[in-house]
This record gives sequence, C-alpha cells and structure tokens, in this order.
Amino acid sequence: MLPAATLLQKKGANKGAITAFLIATPESGIDSIAISLALLDPIMTVMRPVAAFISAIGAGFLENCLHWKKNERELPVDLSCPVDNCCDGTECPAEVHAHHHSFFEKVRAGLRFALLDIWGDIALWFFAGLFVAGCIMAIVPDAFMERWLGGGFSSMLAMLVVAIPMYICASASTPIAAALILKGVSPGAALVFLLAGPATNITSLSVLTGILGKKSTLRYLLALSFFAIIMGLGLDEVYRFFHIVPKAVIGEAADLIPLQAKVPGAIILLGLSIRPVFLRIRKIISRPRPPLHFQSGFPEIKKT
Repeated sequence: MLPAATLLQKKGANKGAITAFLIATPESGIDSIAISLALLDPIMTVMRPVAAFISAIGAGFLENCLHWKKNERELPVDLSCPVDNCCDGTECPAEVHAHHHSFFEKVRAGLRFALLDIWGDIALWFFAGLFVAGCIMAIVPDAFMERWLGGGFSSMLAMLVVAIPMYICASASTPIAAALILKGVSPGAALVFLLAGPATNITSLSVLTGILGKKSTLRYLLALSFFAIIMGLGLDEVYRFFHIVPKAVIGEAADLIPLQAKVPGAIILLGLSIRPVFLRIRKIISRPRPPLHFQSGFPEIKKT
C-alpha cells in the first residue's frame, strides 16, 4: 500500500485521501472479504469492510479538517488498456479503445490477474497466518484469552497495543482472528486486530511519517485506534443483542460446501500456491545484503 500511497501523493492527492486509502484498502479487497466469509462468519464478513469504510471516512475527514491544502493541479486519468497495456487511450477514440480485445481475452486476463497476481502476492502470508493460527489453537489456553481479551474496553485496548506494531497483511490476519475467537477472544477485539494490524506496523509508520508528516501520522494512529475500538465495542453488542455465540458460528460457512468440492478445491489451491510461495521464499532468502564497508568521504592522501 505504501508505494501506492506515495504515488497518490505525487499525483496530487491530499493527506485526507491518502489516510482513507491506507485504512480502507486492506479490509475492502475481494481477497480479504472472501477469506473472511470462509474462515469467520457472515456478520464479521460484512462488518469488516463496513468498519474499514467508516474508519477511513472518519480519519480522512478529520485530517482534511485539521490540515486542508487545496490542490490546484489537475489529476491525470489513466486510460491505458487494462488487459495488456496495448494503448494509452489518450489519442484513441473511446468506441475503438473499448473493443481492442474480445470478451474471452478480457476474461482470460482477469483470471490470470486473480489466480497469478493477486494470489501470488498473498499466498505465502496466508499460509503463514494459518501456521500462526494453528500455534495459537495448540498452545494458548482458553482461560487466558477469555480473561484478558473476552470483551470490553480493556480487551480492545490490549488488542490495539498488540496489533499496531505487528507486521501482518489482511489475508494472514484472518485465520489468526478466527483462531483467537475460537479460543475465547471477543469478535470486537478480533475486529480491532483486523483493522489495526494490516493498516499499521513499525516499519510502515516510519515511511508513513515521510509521506504524511509527524502530526498527520499521529492523527492517523489516533483516528484509527478510536474508530477500531468503537466498531469493536459495537460488534460485541450486535452478537450480544442477537444472542449469538461466536465460537458456534466461526468457520461454519465451510459446511455449506460439499466434500466433493472441498477436496478438488484444496488440491487446485495448493497447486496454484507452489510457484508463488517458492518464488517469494527464494526472493526473501536471496535478498542482497547492504555493503559492510564504510566510506568516509575524505580525499585520498597520495604517498610521496
């Protein structure tokens, strides 16, 4: 998200728009919504993007109210072909530009983007999230979770302290949130984790300070924390009002799919995951290390 936020800044987007983008984007993606429906429940699936939308609008509006700078530059519109970038669309008539590719070429490009690009980006982190979720289910006792994160303002605040510095993406956070709820964490506290975890971490905050500035970054954190806690408390009230036991409904959407479809789907998913996971691991392992030598900058002294 940070490279996209940097690009938005260069294109002329104000700080409020960038703030809203950074909060809403991780939770409103089709990948995070689909994984939420599979691993959580319909209430969490709906509440997750809704809470992100409200938080993003509120934080962005607050930022623009406190730091409004009118942008007089006209933002450029990207009209390039989304299939294979064969035309920039600027000197091409709209009726011609729309028919550069057939329907089947567009469908094939969309499937390639969904199966290779999107899943390739999240596959490793999704399996990492499953691994962490398995560790939580096997190691952490239920009584500990229910005591400290079972609901209320203190639970939201504790989850916020854990989620803000953690480096985790929206897809990887979903199975972890499901495991936390099954261990006794309230759905509201899990929602705080889902909102704050992907939107912040120690590394991104330093970059975000360079994009927004120190004061705007602080307002970003405070607004995100405020709305995450409010939405978390509200979500717990929804479960309490309808007398829904979170442990009983988490992951139940998987039971709607017959076993004859689950097994082939799992095999296809694993097959699609082998190459992107291998490439991502190899990229992490072979990442070049910074040079260890030190350059003083002083001129060399010639021997006489």
